[in-house]
Amino acid sequence: MLNPSLAAIAVVATLLSACSMSPMATSKVDNAALPEAVRVPAGQTMRMATTGVGEITYECREKTAAAGQYEWAFVGPVATLYSGDKRSVGKYYAGPTWEAADGSKVTGKQVAVAPAAPGNIPLQLVKTEPAMGAGAMSGVTYIQRLNTKGGVAPSTACDAMSKGKRQQVAYEADYVFYGG
Repeated sequence: MLNPSLAAIAVVATLLSACSMSPMATSKVDNAALPEAVRVPAGQTMRMATTGVGEITYECREKTAAAGQYEWAFVGPVATLYSGDKRSVGKYYAGPTWEAADGSKVTGKQVAVAPAAPGNIPLQLVKTEPAMGAGAMSGVTYIQRLNTKGGVAPSTACDAMSKGKRQQVAYEADYVFYGG
């Protein structure tokens, strides 16, 4: 029988390694249960999963195709990426760019989106460019944004009087990283 103290240490060590930003994923994503548009292509393997917590900035701007009409326009996100045990393991910012605490990072282009629940930014699939730097982001080819909470454009008025005004909106999303 394993000593209770050693058993507890073993459990904590297992959880920390599973929840860290490493090739060991915290849980599997059932891509078949996701909207088809945001499923990763066949042959991709989940490498890590994080939760991004931060803000999306919007700016009140005149609509490009409708002079005299205004809308909240997306400017960019800023979020901290957390492991399953709530440790900061990286950041996400405009580009879009995902940067691990080890300095490796990837940028990408949106491939597709799918609706999320009302009041939440859409689910997303991103194809990445090759990683910069060696580390956690090396070999990442696709990123999914799932389980979104918040982040939609402000509901406050956007008109000529508020043109140029910026507003940050809180959001949270799971970012799942894949490699081929």
